[in-house]
Amino acid sequence: MDYSSKMLICGMDEAGRGPVLGPLVMAALVVDEEGEKKLRWLGVKDSKQLSSSAREELFERIREIVIDFRIEVIEPDAIDLSMTEAESNLNWLEAETAARMVSELAPDKAIIDCPSPNIPAYKNYFLERLSAGVKEKTEVVMEHKADVNHISVAAASVIAKVIRDRQIEHIKEEIGVDFGTGYCSDPKTKDFLQKYHDKFPELFRRCWQPYKDVVDGKKQRRLGEF
Repeated sequence: MDYSSKMLICGMDEAGRGPVLGPLVMAALVVDEEGEKKLRWLGVKDSKQLSSSAREELFERIREIVIDFRIEVIEPDAIDLSMTEAESNLNWLEAETAARMVSELAPDKAIIDCPSPNIPAYKNYFLERLSAGVKEKTEVVMEHKADVNHISVAAASVIAKVIRDRQIEHIKEEIGVDFGTGYCSDPKTKDFLQKYHDKFPELFRRCWQPYKDVVDGKKQRRLGEF
């Protein structure tokens, strides 16, 4: 199909920004205006407003509608590295990744759910890293709650969430332990962090404060034994 005469819209969102365990997944999906109508008809919403089974069902339907896409799975060690380098942090890692994905997709419009409280600074950092040709032709919309306000971003949020959830389930199968969601608000995750942080360090974001607290707590207890 010839898409040259159509308005190509890229929606981008992520899943797994906050947990202490597992990857951050970023998804960028390209649809045209007809595709947006189809997504609305399917009942696509921000992933947080949908059940796990609804997300899984929509995942397959969304794949049939999108024209192009990019997925990035950012593992804990890459997140840790971004937090320890002087000129980087998680926001900048996301912005650099987002700029690369949008540059490859080259849409007419890119709508991005901004993870930073400082939208102008994040947008400038993102624009500086876009390829020159895409920067000239692509309208960039950067806002909070874009996954609620824009159907293409809602679809990206569903894709990112399903892929992260599948990654988490795969890790559980590999190690044979149910550690829950990976978020510290989950009692299973908290228990897993306490018991297994030294056995499976590669699964954790070791720069995250909950991980540091557990490690420091264990050190203090060992010192107290003397």
